Amino acid sequence: MEPDDGRGGAVGVQIKQNRRLPDFLQSVNLKYVKLGYHYLISNLLALCIIPLIIVISIEVSQMNMDDLRQLWIHLQFNLVSIIICSAILVFGLTVYIMKSPRPVYLVDFSCYRGPDDLKAPSEKFMKHSQLTGDFDESSLEFQRKILERSGLGEETYVPEAMHNIPPKPTIAAARQEAEQVMYGALDNLFNNTHVNPKDIGILVVNCSLFNPTPSLSAMIVNKYRLRGNIKSFNLGGMGCSAGVIAVDFAKDLLQLNRNTYAVVVSTENITQNWYFGNKKSMLIPNCLFRVGGAAVLLSNKANDRKRAKYKLVHVVRTHKGADDKAFRCVYQEQDDQGKIGVSLSKELMAIAGGALKTNITTLGPLVLPISEQLLFFSTLLIKKFFKADVKPYIPDFKLAFDHFCIHAGGRAVIDELEKNMQLLPVHVEASRMTLHRFGNTSSSSIWYELAYIEAKGRMRKGNRVWQIAFGSGFKCNSAVWQAMRNVKPSRNGPWEDCIHIYPVKLIS
Repeated sequence: MEPDDGRGGAVGVQIKQNRRLPDFLQSVNLKYVKLGYHYLISNLLALCIIPLIIVISIEVSQMNMDDLRQLWIHLQFNLVSIIICSAILVFGLTVYIMKSPRPVYLVDFSCYRGPDDLKAPSEKFMKHSQLTGDFDESSLEFQRKILERSGLGEETYVPEAMHNIPPKPTIAAARQEAEQVMYGALDNLFNNTHVNPKDIGILVVNCSLFNPTPSLSAMIVNKYRLRGNIKSFNLGGMGCSAGVIAVDFAKDLLQLNRNTYAVVVSTENITQNWYFGNKKSMLIPNCLFRVGGAAVLLSNKANDRKRAKYKLVHVVRTHKGADDKAFRCVYQEQDDQGKIGVSLSKELMAIAGGALKTNITTLGPLVLPISEQLLFFSTLLIKKFFKADVKPYIPDFKLAFDHFCIHAGGRAVIDELEKNMQLLPVHVEASRMTLHRFGNTSSSSIWYELAYIEAKGRMRKGNRVWQIAFGSGFKCNSAVWQAMRNVKPSRNGPWEDCIHIYPVKLIS
């Protein structure tokens, strides 16, 4: 992009016909200077080693037979030292290999796509909300405005219980929703990977608001007749970022258990968590949350490296729950009439921004090139020691990642991250289109976004993808994956029937 002239026009490079040298400060765009700087710093080690290799090569080429004979005699007199050093080196390498973390591979994943009869276009949504008789005119108008500005399309899904008039939010209906979503995703995962369910050694299920007895993980064990010694876990109440937490937990378990498969199931249940009151802050989830879920197959088996889609590189978790405002900004409670819902604080965006700042401060040194880290820390030092009024340098995460999967929690969340992290529209396209097609599916939204990138054919070997998720507590969690090959979409993916129409133009 060319710099702006302040009047909406672009300033180009002007070349005058004279004998003076060009003014490089004016004729070279700053972005090219930065790219050159980034290349220089990133390859600094190689640039230092190459001259050393050249000097050694010249010295070796100038050695004659007498010099080589003297070198051999010298080594013979120091044979004991060489053997001891070699033994120490081999021992150290062995310990390092034994202690180093085992690679965790993502073999494949699957996202649930509901049937057409569960779709809830805006007009139908508002008509049903009116017919329930639970909402006053002010609340109905509020929901209408939220829907118009939400970024949701006309094909998102709500559970069957919400299509009934009056709604039937029974525990049986909630179990039915959970079974449809979890089993739908798992059936497709097992069909695509040809993995026998009895080979699964670890199962982690996360669902924030629906935690029946027996648990959701027990329902899966029963359905697929999983083996009796499976390590099964059910995570509840951890919000929209629980998908990354579940992956991190499975990763730790895979470090302790060799030659094992782990399955992570991330979902949310809406049936019993629809709010039927008139408190504005508790009505927003009704308008944003929709049915969805994902199943992910992880492995630490060496022979899965060739067929795996991704390798897990980093997981960074940030928890701001020690702060009362952060703890209560997404809060399940009863309103004055005793109706249960999830209340969203007006300070949610500010708290999310603070959590993200902490998270990327930890993640940055792990993923950013040294050039960006030097620029970031230099501005901090200048501000601290010279008391200079300089803005903190915002690292360019586009140099570290090829793709971004930002939790589709709402349009405002995506807008703020795009602006503050200086991302391009293509970097947030997967998040915006996931919100449009599927709505906020809570912890599984980052998997629908990854599936979108695959369906568009954009994932190439070596690409890095950053999954960012926010959740109650308040938490911000990141997972970084690296593509093991040019990734193609799996069969029966969530975008299979509609990827050709995306991206769609969204109403401002």
